[in-house]
Amino acid sequence: MSGRNTPMRSGEFVSVPVEANTELHPGQIGAVNVNGNAIPGTTVADIKAVGRVEEYVKNNPGLAGDQRVKIRRGVFLFDNDDTDPVLQQNLLSNCYIVDDHTVAANDGAGTRSVAGKIIEVENGKVWVEIR
Repeated sequence: MSGRNTPMRSGEFVSVPVEANTELHPGQIGAVNVNGNAIPGTTVADIKAVGRVEEYVKNNPGLAGDQRVKIRRGVFLFDNDDTDPVLQQNLLSNCYIVDDHTVAANDGAGTRSVAGKIIEVENGKVWVEIR
């Protein structure tokens, strides 16, 4: 076998097609729906967190994929849910998406998707690793 020049990238940023009739704002939890299209984080059981939205994109009107959004993967500070807060004892466990900027300790009886891994609880907010 001979050598191969295999392309690489860091994986810090991903470019994701945006769902139809969707608006995304910088700083939001960016997720993908069952079709693999970007949406803001929301309480839905079957989405996957991608990271933090890095730019404003409005795909309205528009078909799914007409626009793309840049999403950064990493560790981000999000709001902690008031009714189901992430606590220190949840450290290194998964937390769950409540909305585009809030996470909770539990999956809401199966109604919430995983946001990522709890890295730290700081001043009532939560550092979340989304990879």
